[in-house]
Amino acid sequence: MARFLRPLLRGTTYTRLLHLWVPMLIVSVWLFIDMSSPWVPAAVLLPVGLIPAVRLGEGVQARLLLTHGESVSESAISVAPSASWWDRLRTVLWLEVRMILGPVAMGASVWLPLTCVDLVRAATGYFSDDNPFLPASQPPWVYVLLAPLPLIAFYGVVVGLGELVTAAARSLLGPSPSERLAALEVRTEQLLERSRIARELHDSIGHALTVAVVQAGAARTACDPEFTDRALGAIEETGRAALEDLERVLGVLRESDRPASSRPTLAEADRLLESARASGTKVDAELVGPLDTLPGPVSREGYRILQESLTNVLRHAGSVPVRVRVAFAGGTLVLDVRNPTATPIPGPGRGSNGLRGIRERAALLGGRAWTGVEEGAAGEWRVRVELPVGEGLVRPGARLGGRGGKAGRHPRNGGRRPSAVLGAGRSG
Repeated sequence: MARFLRPLLRGTTYTRLLHLWVPMLIVSVWLFIDMSSPWVPAAVLLPVGLIPAVRLGEGVQARLLLTHGESVSESAISVAPSASWWDRLRTVLWLEVRMILGPVAMGASVWLPLTCVDLVRAATGYFSDDNPFLPASQPPWVYVLLAPLPLIAFYGVVVGLGELVTAAARSLLGPSPSERLAALEVRTEQLLERSRIARELHDSIGHALTVAVVQAGAARTACDPEFTDRALGAIEETGRAALEDLERVLGVLRESDRPASSRPTLAEADRLLESARASGTKVDAELVGPLDTLPGPVSREGYRILQESLTNVLRHAGSVPVRVRVAFAGGTLVLDVRNPTATPIPGPGRGSNGLRGIRERAALLGGRAWTGVEEGAAGEWRVRVELPVGEGLVRPGARLGGRGGKAGRHPRNGGRRPSAVLGAGRSG
């Protein structure tokens, strides 16, 4: 019984009834003008439904009154103007359906309650000569039994017509295939943006935290006040750089039109190398080719790949010698990071988000990535990424990096530093 009466407690039941009554306003106005042709309003709606904006108005009204309280995805009713002739024909059909169901709902709303009142009056012994369907010859108890029936019928008509008009709205005002495709593209873009932001946060903040943890651990075990001061200075500088990077990433979230050029590029690779060296890691770096002429997307993604590679070294191998080679030549950017490792590197499903992010970034730019223990090099872990760079994408007139664009060792190449912190590094 409670389930049967539940629709009476929902506001949607009454807003749907109101939606069914709306067409009767037009019909009532016309009947005051000419009662001999009640079909005219339905005929007028034929050209009206071909107007693109009509579908927008009907969609807004249907979503407000028929699917009140439901989310946009649940309502499945479009609120966009007609974009094709098929949408316009569906709108015309929808208006005609409303014009048919409106009088039915209005008639049921008026005559069924009045019939119930007449049955109650007949049960009390009052009969009207204007109603030949309720003869006085019948005993009063018959009308007592019949009195609830009009109310039950009225309940069924209201709920049933409400469900029927809502189903018709979802079918006739629902999104067209082109609108569904556009919505799917928007949703895909949102998911890709979320994935990109997750990678940015993982790489930048993960690198900064890893450097800070390594610095703090080294300072705790060194028992050297001077070493501890330098470690704390490096941690402070790394934290500041991480906050700046975090602001850049969050700025992308807050401002959709914020340029991506505010993100770090390979031209700032020195920051990563100094940050790794400040953590006690011996970095042998070689930067080859005009890196400052790389196109923005390649340079930014290359920076993040290099950052994550160094972060993995610090996190899983500790302060071990690292060989880094970043080379741009022949239309290809190559990033190669090698380090000995005494502990197993996490595989897929065991904390391998960073490695998966490297592969995703490379695939996004049409490149390739290899991660794992190199064959023939016992105990050496290698990350190698190749990113294609189209000839037309290289920025003309930019200064060549390295030594006149030739392959050369980085000025700090082979800078062997002890485990002590020799300077404050900045994290990407």
